[in-house]
Amino acid sequence: SALEDLGVTQPDQQPTGRTGGRVWPELVRFGLVGLVNTAFGFAVFVVLQLTLGRIVHYLVVLVVANVIAILWAYVLQRRLVFRFTGGWWSGLLRFSVVYLGAFAANLVILPALHELLHIDVIPAQAIATVVQAFGTYLAHRLFTFRAPGTRPADADPAPSVLPGDDTPR
Repeated sequence: SALEDLGVTQPDQQPTGRTGGRVWPELVRFGLVGLVNTAFGFAVFVVLQLTLGRIVHYLVVLVVANVIAILWAYVLQRRLVFRFTGGWWSGLLRFSVVYLGAFAANLVILPALHELLHIDVIPAQAIATVVQAFGTYLAHRLFTFRAPGTRPADADPAPSVLPGDDTPR
């Protein structure tokens, strides 16, 4: 089942997976780091919108804010949430693919809320942020931060590597 793939087990079952079946501490870390990441990314968007919003279109502001926020989020989630030690650049690529999907959703949600429902840009972005946040945990758990060639529940951290160097140490 999908829950078993995440390492969630029934009380009488032995936990499995790279977290030793302890998905809940990982979810708590994801939630806490996600709050920090969301606040940071939203703050970057607000600051850029308030400073550059009269000069450039709000979607340009959204692109710049997302690039900054994604780099920040990758570092925190890699170290604090998933404790991933695999290749830095390949992990960033997978992480970016997940956020490209979330960004694509944001490009639909924000204009829909602003242009169609006439919600101001900043509150509309707050709504869009909440909506897109739900799927990213599963995407990162099942795709971004798992060892290559493993099922999600069997994923073990890869050997430690240095940033930019995919050679195990």
